[in-house]
Amino acid sequence: MDLSDSPSEAAFRAELRAWIEANLPPGYRERRRRPGREDPEVLRAWSRKLFEAGYAGLTWPPEYGGRGAPHSHQAILLEEMARAEAPEHVGVIGLGMAGPTIIAHGTEEQKARYLRRILSGDDIWCQGFSEPGAGSDLGSLRTRAVRDGDDFVVNGQKVWSSFADIADHCILLVRTDPDAPKHEGITYLLVDMHSEGIEVRPLRQITGDPEFNEIFFTDVRVPVENVVGEVDRGWRVAMTTLLHERGTLGFSLTARLEVNFNKLVELARTPRPDGTRPCDDPFVRDGIARLFAELEALRFTNYRALAGLMRTGVPGPEGSIAKLHWSETNQRLAKLALRVIGAEAQLDGDGAVWDGYWQYQQLRSRGNTIEAGTSEILRNIVAERVLGLPRSR
Repeated sequence: MDLSDSPSEAAFRAELRAWIEANLPPGYRERRRRPGREDPEVLRAWSRKLFEAGYAGLTWPPEYGGRGAPHSHQAILLEEMARAEAPEHVGVIGLGMAGPTIIAHGTEEQKARYLRRILSGDDIWCQGFSEPGAGSDLGSLRTRAVRDGDDFVVNGQKVWSSFADIADHCILLVRTDPDAPKHEGITYLLVDMHSEGIEVRPLRQITGDPEFNEIFFTDVRVPVENVVGEVDRGWRVAMTTLLHERGTLGFSLTARLEVNFNKLVELARTPRPDGTRPCDDPFVRDGIARLFAELEALRFTNYRALAGLMRTGVPGPEGSIAKLHWSETNQRLAKLALRVIGAEAQLDGDGAVWDGYWQYQQLRSRGNTIEAGTSEILRNIVAERVLGLPRSR
């Protein structure tokens, strides 16, 4: 199998690299090692640039503002953006989840209303799937929506929702038939986050950042026209969202892991005050070698996933494998980095190695095996959908 770029892919990669080099926000490279959440306004401005240059929604149909480009170009975009450590599009949930779902299942009115504004960064989206007691087990969700004329009235709570504190819209799963079997009686709604009755409470993590949020719905009215797909049959729509969430995400995650791996190598080669280097330790070299092998395995898993996506047009279960492997590898990488730093790893902020970059990475990585599907759930998906093993329950 030839894994090198085709002539058109190579030309696109070169064009993209030149554009990123010319358009990165001023001083952004100097901020790369400063941990913490990005300024939303910086992300909005960057997203507008991406949209105007035609790099937002590459694979989307041209009539919705995309380029209709092949999925390989999307994979190249994710790789090069990550390697350059460029800011992400502010609408990652809109681009990777809400938009593809609306394209697949939405009405023409929904497509005209939402899609272009997702690409431009004018509208930010969040996801209302997980609940207390129904995190990875979405079939147990309890947020209710009751039909009242031309509206649904929504009551309930969602949790672990990224960007909810700045979002304009939410993709929301609600139970509309409480008597239906577990994965039936669920409806998929598009909710205006500025509606009366919505309260967002940020959740501060161990990193100090309020990256996730709780959302409380109290008698929130959502027009029936905002249903995606059919009432009571939202589970199939939700599966489309989750497949796209992990579809080409592996390329971005792998490239970001590669960036951190290279930083780890740089850290290990940096001499200590006594002239020795951490990489002189055979245990450190062994740990780095293991991480490199895992990085390469992840890279080739992504190529297999891309081949399937280009063949069928539908993301496959390999995305779950990639997310599972990346999350646990990233935790091991951050742990090894702190070991390389040694006793100074106890310092943070001013005076810490790299201003506390690796301490932040270690703390943030703890959430990797929970977000976007816990490792336990992803192992079930791999067992059932890839290996064909019987269902565990």
